[in-house]
This record gives sequence, structure tokens and C-alpha cells, in this order.
Amino acid sequence: MNEALLRELVPAVIGVLVRRGADFAAAEDAVQDALLEAVRRWPDEPPKDPKGWLITVAWRRHLDTVRADTSRRRREELVDAEPPPGPGEAADDTLHLYFLCAHPSLTPASAVALTLRAVGGLTTRQIAQAYLVPEATMAQRISRAKRTVSGVALDRPGDPATVLRVLYLVFNEGYSGDVDLAAEAIRLTRQLSARTDDEEVEGLLALMLLHHARRPARTGPDGRLIPLAEQDRGRWDTALITEGIGILQAALARDRLGEFQAQAAVAALHADARTAAETDWVQITEWYDELVRLTGSPVARLNRAVAVGEADGPRAGLAALAGLDPALPRYTAVAAHLHERAGDRDTAARLYAQAARTAPNVPERDHLTRQAARLNSQRGG
Repeated sequence: MNEALLRELVPAVIGVLVRRGADFAAAEDAVQDALLEAVRRWPDEPPKDPKGWLITVAWRRHLDTVRADTSRRRREELVDAEPPPGPGEAADDTLHLYFLCAHPSLTPASAVALTLRAVGGLTTRQIAQAYLVPEATMAQRISRAKRTVSGVALDRPGDPATVLRVLYLVFNEGYSGDVDLAAEAIRLTRQLSARTDDEEVEGLLALMLLHHARRPARTGPDGRLIPLAEQDRGRWDTALITEGIGILQAALARDRLGEFQAQAAVAALHADARTAAETDWVQITEWYDELVRLTGSPVARLNRAVAVGEADGPRAGLAALAGLDPALPRYTAVAAHLHERAGDRDTAARLYAQAARTAPNVPERDHLTRQAARLNSQRGG
């Protein structure tokens, strides 16, 4: 059984059913039924045309449902006009499905779940495990999302920027359960890249590859978080770095800079440095200047303050924090780092402890707690 092939075919099959007249929710349900049948039958009877087989079985499941639904008698004419089995349509509906699943009417959480289900081909159980929520909760979330977009025509998609943001949200979830969401996001972004001619899609793909290349060095054997400056760069994936930089360079050459390209440029400069001391913080600061200009994002300003602190000294970094909301995620951790580099260990220890209390995850909380304990022990000595 080729599970990867099944997942690749899911969005195209859903798209065909929608174009034939099924609403999105019904099409997605019918395709899931067809996938279960494929898992049961394909090991013994592999089809010559997997996509055509899935379309035929899913369409028949859909028609069976329509026939059984007496409250929708007006749909019976669809049965009489049943098209012949097989792939039929040559249109590539996968791209449309990306945009439909990232429709502005959906919340980010619902858009992510629906994208993983309809485009990624993951089961509800897999998505629930990845997000550490009960399967019933995730099923309700996906059902609501499907109902929301069922009335949206396939040729009226959401905003391209929303699609990229949804994919980035998936990537940032990382790994949990039996689904590696970072790898899944890269797979989906590669798929989107193959169907579009957009430098920001390439920028996002490059950013994902460059970040993913550092993954083996991010944690120690005991699960401890290892900061970028302390990572063993020999464990970084050089193949992913080379690919990511190549994709980024091609995107930047088109001279239509976007936020994901700018973020990827920062990641590329980190990846290009043989040691932490050789990092080109001046160039990184310049890229954050571009990112702030493009987005006005407080998070970009916060990251810029870190870069300024490395390029021009911790006092300059603290000055760059001025005007930012202290409630901003990771603000306190950044302030603690800059105060420590400026020699103010008492303030840094207090801020590290404060940041640990609001850390977004357990590894980060433990790392900040250790930082506070380290400074407090030095003061006690």
C-alpha cells in the first residue's frame, strides 16, 4: 500500500467531485470512504489508474448518499446525469483546494485542520494526535470548517497570503503523535510550489527547509532545548541548507521581495555561518529592517532588537526594545538575554524566571528556568 500516493491524490479527487456537483463536505466524506476501501483492496488488487479508481469509488459513494437522502430529492437529477467513471476532467483542482481550505471565513485553527485533512490526506485521528486534542474535538472542528466552505464555489478561493500563513502554522507545530507536521508542511508547500509561479511560495519553502535543516541539533539527548548559538553545526542537514539557499536565491533574483523571502534570508545567513561567532549580524539586522518595513510586525521588531544587540552591543539592543509591548510573546526572554549580555545579571535572572512562567512550551520553559538558576547560582557564589 502506497500511503504517500494516496495522500497526494486526495485533493485532486475531492476537486473532481466538487466540479461534478458535490458540495465540499459531501465530497470530502466520499473521498475518505474511498480511501478506506483502497486500504482494504489495493494490497491484493492494485489498480492500473489509482486516481481514476478513487474518483470512481468516491463518486459512487457520493451518489449512494444522495439517493438515500430523501430530504434532498431535488438532487436526484444528479443521479440521472451521472458522468462516466474515471478521471474525466483534466483540470488541476489541487491548487483551488488549497485556497478553499484557507478561506478567510475560517479561523486559523480550522483552516489548518481542514488543510491537513482535505489537502494532506491525514485522518482525523492523526490530526487530533498531532494537536494533542481529543479526536471528537477535532472531528467537530473539521465538520464545522467543512460546513463553512461548502457554500463557497471552487473558483472563489481565499487569499494567497492566507494559504501561506496556514502552511507556516502547520510547519511551526513541529512534531507530535505519529505525524511530523513540519515534514508534512514541507511536503504540502513543495506541492504548492510545483503548481504556482510565486516567489513568496518559494520563500516560504526555503524558510521551512533552512529551519528544518537545524532540527537534529535543536535538542540534546535528554530533550533539553539547545539555543542556536550553542548548536553542533555539524549535525545540521547540509543538503537541505543547499537546497533552501538555492530556492531563495532564485526567488530574490525576481526582485519582488516578500516577508517569507526576508525571513528565509535571515535563516540563510545563520546557516551560512560556520560558527556562531561568524554570524553576519549586520546583514541580519538589515534584513529585519526590510521585514519591519514589509509587515510592521511587532515580532519582527522584537527579533530585530536581538540582531541589533549582537551587531551593535546589548545597550543598543535594549534601546531597540523601547516602544514594544512587554506582553509580546518572548519579549521578556529577549530582555533577559540582553540584560545578561550588558552585565546586569540580577535583572536578567529575574526576567528569565518571569519569562519561564509564560513560556509557550515545556522545553522553552525548562530552558529559561535553567538560565535563571544559572545566574542565581553565580550570584550566590
